[in-house]
Amino acid sequence: MPGPFDCFIIFAEMRTGSNFLESNLDQFPGLHCYGEAFNPYFMVTPQTDVLFGVTLAMRDADPMLLLERMKAETDGLPGFRFFHDHDPRVFNALIDDPRCAKVVLTRNPVEAYVSRRIAMATDQWQLSDTGDARKEKARFIPDEFEKHFYRAKSFQAKIKDRLQRTGQTAFYVDYGDAQNLDVINGLARFLGEDSRIERFASTFKKQNPEPLSDKVKQFELLASTVARIDIFDLHRLPSFEPGRPPVMKSYLASDELQLVFLPIAGGPTQRVTDWMETAGPLMGDFSQKSLRRWKRQHKAHRSFTVLRHPVARLHSVFCDLLAVDKDGPDMDLKQALRQVHDIALPDTADARWTLEDHRQAFLQFIAFVARSLSGQTAIGVDPRWATQVATIKGFARFTLPDHILREDQLPTGIAAVLAEVGASNAPPLPAAVPDAPYALEQIYSGDIETAVRKAYQRDYVMFGFQPWQRRRQP
Repeated sequence: MPGPFDCFIIFAEMRTGSNFLESNLDQFPGLHCYGEAFNPYFMVTPQTDVLFGVTLAMRDADPMLLLERMKAETDGLPGFRFFHDHDPRVFNALIDDPRCAKVVLTRNPVEAYVSRRIAMATDQWQLSDTGDARKEKARFIPDEFEKHFYRAKSFQAKIKDRLQRTGQTAFYVDYGDAQNLDVINGLARFLGEDSRIERFASTFKKQNPEPLSDKVKQFELLASTVARIDIFDLHRLPSFEPGRPPVMKSYLASDELQLVFLPIAGGPTQRVTDWMETAGPLMGDFSQKSLRRWKRQHKAHRSFTVLRHPVARLHSVFCDLLAVDKDGPDMDLKQALRQVHDIALPDTADARWTLEDHRQAFLQFIAFVARSLSGQTAIGVDPRWATQVATIKGFARFTLPDHILREDQLPTGIAAVLAEVGASNAPPLPAAVPDAPYALEQIYSGDIETAVRKAYQRDYVMFGFQPWQRRRQP
């Protein structure tokens, strides 16, 4: 009966001990490693011209040819090392394939970086005899190290995400683990190998066993740089909000203006729609196919969306809910907000609804939205109070808008977009209509700003929103 795997891939980076790991796996009779088989600059080693009858040019034209021949012609289980900058076609072909075993080799990124700098300084990338060791202290370059660190971290996150999505698991090996024979034998068993090895291969020796402080010229600079890096993501903005698909049926296109408008629910959609309709009839209810067709027919088109300040956007949504009557489609939502979430909303338009009633109920609504965005309510995240970050990410599943305009700068933004399509006779933009029954200016306070900022921290950070102020409104 064939084993669970057809091949294996060792995800690693330079100076993580991948040569040492490979040399030990090669001691097992049923495992065969082929180095950096898909390095974009060479194949296995810089001295290898042909592998399984495949030349470098043939491999670059069709990497799957080399992979299939490797699997067909190897007497045992073939594998190879794969770094972040190796052929992405191979990564995409194998990462989701459960017949390919995944081994993830990691190392302390500071140790890996210093080892690489020393190898660059000594031009000694491998060591087989400790008597031949060349010694040189590493030069530490903060910007270069940070780039190295975040690149490696991103690649590891990408691997983990793809494995989780496809229900796979990998065998994780740290640089220190690779110095343990039991771990190497355990990895072999994971790969389907029954035999064991009793000693490490003698091919490679550890090159720089000294402590870090003895290997770096500017150790204090290294220490301060590492301290600045937020390795535990302490400042990461958590998001429990579900992803949003592109709602192309809501997109609106104008033949006369050569524009496609991608509305963000809760934004100034009616104002923009009224303006576009003044120029001529609009097309909507798009599918991906029909929108592509429209774009092909209007080659000079531009697409845009409009951001609204989170305070103004949430207040507009709140006012719309106030106006819902018993026959409205949102009456169930309004009732749930009143009865389950204790938001003091009137049943219908109420002349006794005071300014203070409005302000207090709005604060209660903001608190509910914050819980909804955190996945703490039975009511899901409605598009009208979804973050604008999530909405725009949803756009990207089909195509991103050419322009992201801001409501408080809308006349200037619209003029710039019109200039690109050459629409010189476009109608003027209508004035914004204040919210009712009370305008935001009448109830705005620091408490409201703080509550909205806490709920929409991602939008504030990603789009640089400042506190809402009367003078910022168009």
